[in-house]
Amino acid sequence: MLSEKMNEALNVQANRELYSSYLYLSMSYYFESIKMSGFASWMRVQAGEELVHTLKMLDYVAEAGGRARMMAVEAPRFSWDSPEQAFQHVWDHERMVTGLIHALMGVAISEKDGATKNFLQWYVDEQVEEEESSDAVLSKARAAGNDVSRLQAADRELGQRRFKFPRGFEIFPNLAMLK
Repeated sequence: MLSEKMNEALNVQANRELYSSYLYLSMSYYFESIKMSGFASWMRVQAGEELVHTLKMLDYVAEAGGRARMMAVEAPRFSWDSPEQAFQHVWDHERMVTGLIHALMGVAISEKDGATKNFLQWYVDEQVEEEESSDAVLSKARAAGNDVSRLQAADRELGQRRFKFPRGFEIFPNLAMLK
């Protein structure tokens, strides 16, 4: 059973994960508005991953005997001055999320909650990947600068990224039964 403090901390982090999904959707539509559909697609995949992070955390709360609680999601920014600025925002955001995950791990340790500490290790490891990925795309955007042909090449490359919900994280698993 989760302590009240751990339950609340996980709910707050799930809200931050959902905000991350919202932010990346906002970035996706920003990139659509400037006709960079590959960058938009990359952001949409990122938004999907963040939604999975949200579901995984809320599912854990419920399975651990806690109470998952939905909270209002802050409206994200919706415009940037350049692709490079948007990808800088991604990198900065992921570093901030890493700090939040480490703080959450600290709560699990202070609450002597080994099960939640073990659960959160997945997020610690995931943030290493997220920071590496965001650093790589930021480097591509920086290298392209304002060079239209280089931006178009980076846009095509990043547009190859695909997303599929991992097994067990289908949003509507019973929908197939309706057919």
